[in-house]
Amino acid sequence: MLYESYELQRLALAPMHFFASNALSVLDFPYNPLRQTPLGRVTAAMLDSVEYSTRRFGKPRFGHTEALIDGEPVPIIEDVVHARVWGKLKRFRRLVDRPADPRLLIVAPMSGHFATLLRGTVAAFLPDHDVYITDWTDARVVPVGEEAFNLDDYIDHVIEFLQVLGPRTHVLAVCQPAVPVLAAVSLMNETHDPATPASMTLIGGPIDTREAPTAVNTFAKDHDMDWFRRNTIHAVPFGNPGAGRLVYPGFLQLAGFMAMNLDRHVEAHWQMFQHLVQGDGESLGSKRRFYEEYRSVMDLSADYYLQTIRAVFHEHLLPRGLLVSSNRLVDPAAIEQTALFTIEGERDDISGIGQTRAAHRLTRNLPERMRAHHEQEGVGHYGLFNGQRFRSEVAPRIKAFIASHR
Repeated sequence: MLYESYELQRLALAPMHFFASNALSVLDFPYNPLRQTPLGRVTAAMLDSVEYSTRRFGKPRFGHTEALIDGEPVPIIEDVVHARVWGKLKRFRRLVDRPADPRLLIVAPMSGHFATLLRGTVAAFLPDHDVYITDWTDARVVPVGEEAFNLDDYIDHVIEFLQVLGPRTHVLAVCQPAVPVLAAVSLMNETHDPATPASMTLIGGPIDTREAPTAVNTFAKDHDMDWFRRNTIHAVPFGNPGAGRLVYPGFLQLAGFMAMNLDRHVEAHWQMFQHLVQGDGESLGSKRRFYEEYRSVMDLSADYYLQTIRAVFHEHLLPRGLLVSSNRLVDPAAIEQTALFTIEGERDDISGIGQTRAAHRLTRNLPERMRAHHEQEGVGHYGLFNGQRFRSEVAPRIKAFIASHR
């Protein structure tokens, strides 16, 4: 009933949203004499805050229309090069001839946010890489009659996408997909798949959550699987394409993330209100862009979510050498052809220090010349793949690693 209650609440707030939106339009009319008065500015700020807080955010756009390459703007076109029910392989095709640029597959998390959360990650590599990304599907729009999706299917999708791209592809996983990507690359190395990637970069991923457990890890460990089934799994309400499908709702994931740093989020929203009153559009725009992306959430398949909780956070199957995917034992020691780069953040409160680096312990047959690790000072989880520190310090290291293992 939780999902239905959530939808009813949104419907109940719709008149308030409609009123605030229309009242704001009237107040913003250029010839309205009240608009620039102190009372008018405060009223407009209040109406804008109400409209923004009650707005429902859909799937955002990547919005990459051009990239600066060799000092010249080059148009970008988004192409879907391969499609499955649960995800698409999307390419950011640059309208320029650069065949020597490395081919990079960015594997986006399936953890409540859309792949557009990695918009900044994509942008950093567009000038000198042929960039592809996994664009996962919101479970709310997948009809019940379609195929199921679990962690094994995620691993198979990664293998399939890499096979579509072919040899000498480089793969980068951000956060949650570090586990399925490491598993996929392990299986591809073991079978000597021709499409085995040349390098693999894992950023802030839960390879072994027994290392420096965070609040997220502790919460998952302190609740058994029955608790997760009872409290986090709900049926998609009537009126959606996926009505009746069991999912982990995106709004629950968002609520959990917000609760972890509630004071910070309350302060940010108060600052946005002040920016509205003061007319500081630049500061307001920066915060709004972040929250518009942050609040755009998608539902996850219940099978995938529960299998991930059990395998990654409860039983630690991959680091214990017990992970079986589609009747195949996953052995990272089989990795001998794919170079490994792991990256962690000093202030990461999602994946603690050592959890991603654990991948080096598991890939024991990989030569030292084919592995590297970097701990980024002063950044949390989000800063590992977005923002100024990522652009100036993290991304250049990834590019150098890819260049040295082509």
